[in-house]
Amino acid sequence: MSDYRKPLPQIQPFSEAFWEGTRNNKLLVQTCSDCDARIFFPRRQCPECWSTNLGWTEASGKAEIYAFSVTYEGVEAVFREDLPIVLAWVDLPEGIRMQTNIIECDPDAIEIGQQVEVVFRKVTDEITLPYFRPVQ
Repeated sequence: MSDYRKPLPQIQPFSEAFWEGTRNNKLLVQTCSDCDARIFFPRRQCPECWSTNLGWTEASGKAEIYAFSVTYEGVEAVFREDLPIVLAWVDLPEGIRMQTNIIECDPDAIEIGQQVEVVFRKVTDEITLPYFRPVQ
């Protein structure tokens, strides 16, 4: 896995739990203990009430496509092997919207409102990335 050449996320102290979760095939959602806001992407403090009293909840791994775009060309060389790329915003029942790639799919069959589920791909010893695929 050390031959992974694409950009990697920078793990910060406030996002360590999220990345530990993905290494264990769990999708975690940050939660404010003071106002109950669901937060994604991980942050130092709640964007709703500014509290630093934050915790984590395991998400179901289910989502619905809110919006998407398919890229067929015009990407950096390291992404060419992934073409076509389906980039999407998905809504999780836990109350967050996250940006992701939809994988293991026919790009022409993707639709807004389609049900998807999380899958994890270990790309380095430290980083496992969450993606989504259509529910079978």
